[in-house]
Amino acid sequence: MAHITVDDSEMLEKAIKRFKRMVEKEGIIREFKKREYFEKPSTILNRKKKANARKLMKRSRKGKGEF
Repeated sequence: MAHITVDDSEMLEKAIKRFKRMVEKEGIIREFKKREYFEKPSTILNRKKKANARKLMKRSRKGKGEF
């Protein structure tokens, strides 16, 4: 969970920017968007399989060019 402490002398805009950076770094927004709608377990599995296949394809292409 993102948590920041704001000093009395710190500008509010600077604190908001710091908070936004922290939220982005922790992936809170990305996780929220991912969980916004229900996704069937089979759909999740298919998505993961396709991502794995893309990763393997990319590795194989990258390895072919180097000797």
